[in-house]
Amino acid sequence: MSNTPYDDVFRTLLNDCPKLIIPVINEIFHEQYSGTEEIRFLPNEHFINKQGGKEEERITDCAFVIQAPEPKTYHVECQSTPDNSMLARFFEYDAQIALDNGKIEGNVLTVEFPNSAVLFLRCDQKTPDKTRVCLRSPQGELVYEIPVMKQKNYKIEELFQKELLFLVPFHIFIHENKLLEYNESKTKLEELKQEYGHIREQLEELSKARYIDEYTKCTLIDMSGKVLEHLANNYQNVKEGVKSVMGGKVLEYEAKTIRNEGISQGRIETYIELLNDGLITLKEAAKRLNISEEDLAEYRDKGQNELV
Repeated sequence: MSNTPYDDVFRTLLNDCPKLIIPVINEIFHEQYSGTEEIRFLPNEHFINKQGGKEEERITDCAFVIQAPEPKTYHVECQSTPDNSMLARFFEYDAQIALDNGKIEGNVLTVEFPNSAVLFLRCDQKTPDKTRVCLRSPQGELVYEIPVMKQKNYKIEELFQKELLFLVPFHIFIHENKLLEYNESKTKLEELKQEYGHIREQLEELSKARYIDEYTKCTLIDMSGKVLEHLANNYQNVKEGVKSVMGGKVLEYEAKTIRNEGISQGRIETYIELLNDGLITLKEAAKRLNISEEDLAEYRDKGQNELV
């Protein structure tokens, strides 16, 4: 199965802003995580054993462990379109995750399936609120549920009230059926621009209050632009209108802000950590800080020496 641009955005958000997934987990599974818990990501590549001894590589969207208070494993997938094979893939992924962490004691193999869920970017009246996998054995039947999160159920105010910032880049899906109308009507397009202007203002306020940092804010804006670019590819007025209030030249100023904060407050060290952990490339980090790749590499090599 090939990745979509939306899968790529989903994974980018997880890699660059992992803490944003915790409120999503709270919403789906009714947990009470504070947002400060440690997240340990599991390998997203699995090799499924097929008939004849062949192995087939599968890639999950998101599998991780939240460490507190008791470690719990979660598996979340992003679906942009209906897919009849989804449940089969979920079972394959979940079974492999369970096997990877299974324990054998004596003649007993104990496996624990992860808490799994799916985010539907598109849905209709037939889309269920949860799906089920039924396991039948000679000793009986076991059913485990996979809850469904629907992007269209969350208006923008609710996303901010529930701290579901992870879903902000996908918000344009709510308007997908009206993109032609927005594209042809200046009045309707202005309403959409005002909505995205409000999103931008909300992100700015969260950044000023230090609920999120500049890096997270810029990532959310950048990823919103990438989703918009693909979903509204045939609607030039919509693309240009939303981008005019969400990004563009303003990002250049934000990058300078990040750089100034990095130099004066030690924020560059944050990017050094991201580099060392493999969560961001040198090119992307330098772009965010508005400095050259050579200067950033030199700063990383020399540690605490002052960057000129």
